[in-house]
Amino acid sequence: MPKPRLIMALAKVIIAAAWADGEISNEEVNSLKDLLFHLPEMAAKDWARLEIYLDEPVGEAERERLMAELQAALVTPADRRLALSTLEAVIGADGQVTEKERVVVNEIKAALEEVNVSLVGQLGRLVRGPVQRRSQAVANAPNRERYLQDFLKNKIYYQVRRRMEIDEADFDLQESELRKLSLAGGLMARVAYVDRQVTDDEFEAITAALEENWGLMHNHASLVAEQAVSEIAKDMDYYRLSRRFFELTTAEERQRFLDVLFAVANADGFVSYEEIEEIRAIANSIKLTHQQFIHAKIQIPRQRRAD
Repeated sequence: MPKPRLIMALAKVIIAAAWADGEISNEEVNSLKDLLFHLPEMAAKDWARLEIYLDEPVGEAERERLMAELQAALVTPADRRLALSTLEAVIGADGQVTEKERVVVNEIKAALEEVNVSLVGQLGRLVRGPVQRRSQAVANAPNRERYLQDFLKNKIYYQVRRRMEIDEADFDLQESELRKLSLAGGLMARVAYVDRQVTDDEFEAITAALEENWGLMHNHASLVAEQAVSEIAKDMDYYRLSRRFFELTTAEERQRFLDVLFAVANADGFVSYEEIEEIRAIANSIKLTHQQFIHAKIQIPRQRRAD
């Protein structure tokens, strides 16, 4: 079975395990989305299919069907190694794996050899820890109560809205569009901040991109850029940032956005290796292909970018 199909089969079983108790909170669903969204080989079309299982509980009969799909996928020892490494990527996404979780991983490793029904219960125990840690990280985020009920952790958007109220400014934009621009600003600032500073040229490039690509007035674009740059040096939640940007944009917008990121990187006349790798990571995180990344990269003349 091709690698993406195997990973999808495992991801569905992980979701089924999370639903095993019959109910998970909205923020736990969002946290589980964060963890699964960044699985390797997960293309945009795969994510759309996976979200169906995240929207409502998975019952016993459906869990059995998903387990059967996973069993059919695990044909060779290499398949089982891939399934386990994928699971490791999910539970280790936040940079920590507890001793109890390591014990459960070993139990799952044994269960994968037979793919028996006990695997669902073991996965449920294992996923609970990372999901709760993700949820706690979000719950501890400052300034979350007023504007971030349905898309937590877009702190750039929060700060833009606060400034709008203080300055009595009004963007002629729908709220969803302003959220998207805040996310775009954060990703652009992430590229600019690779060397731990944002130059005036890079700031102007971010502002210009918001003006030219999304039609913001200069003072509004400057406000979004200012908040994006000020927040990027803090503890920014890149998992949520990239996933929400993906969900609020079209495939065409995401592809064009790569050109914007390279324009920001090229603001000082040269795109460094570190900037290229940062853009590559963002491209992966918003489900763009390697070919799309390369196409955007080669738009920068060779003499103005690192090899």
